[in-house]
Amino acid sequence: METTIRAQIMALAEEKYRQFSASLIPNINNVVGVRLPELRKLARTIAKGDWRTYLAQADSDYFEEVMLQGMVIGCAKADVEEILRHVAAFVPKIDNWSVCDSFCSGLKIASSHKERTWEFIQPYLASDKEYEIRFGVVMLLNYYADEDYIHQVLERLDRIKHEGYYVKMAVAWAVSICFVKLPDITMGYLRGNSLDDFTYNKALQKITESYRVDPGTKALIRSMKRK
Repeated sequence: METTIRAQIMALAEEKYRQFSASLIPNINNVVGVRLPELRKLARTIAKGDWRTYLAQADSDYFEEVMLQGMVIGCAKADVEEILRHVAAFVPKIDNWSVCDSFCSGLKIASSHKERTWEFIQPYLASDKEYEIRFGVVMLLNYYADEDYIHQVLERLDRIKHEGYYVKMAVAWAVSICFVKLPDITMGYLRGNSLDDFTYNKALQKITESYRVDPGTKALIRSMKRK
């Protein structure tokens, strides 16, 4: 099965897209250049068949092979515990922001099993590994920036202390999403937090880049920047 999957991936590769894609993900060198919509289409096809055997045997030599596995987990139909077992097996394979963020956005099962998934991601938020933390943070911003969870989300974001660039950028992104969705509560957090200066200022920058924030609020946010 896996040889056929690799052949399909290679058949979809585009050299110009490979160059573009590789330039966006500086820490990897195994991109073959397949567009994400094409990979998603392939993932949906695999998920309709014997996806468990595919995941058990899948190769992870190329960026797209890892990305595809994550997409299949997101598409697969099974009970939440089985899916989370596959998630736990997949997270150690994440070594770049692109796989991490695509994987998280595809895990729609979190929307229908919020409490269980919340519990599941807590150890990742407390990890010392850069991409494990990023996985947890991106799950928060995708599924928990809402009235029910906002206070817990901000509290957990404030607790994260890690020097990894992709952790800091994820936390800043998450804070900005919280602000866009629940500005009053998040403004209170911004006025009293323990984020490092880089992450805090990046969060402000991302808020000002949002088209959903009005000009007056953007001016106020800019004035809050730490020197």
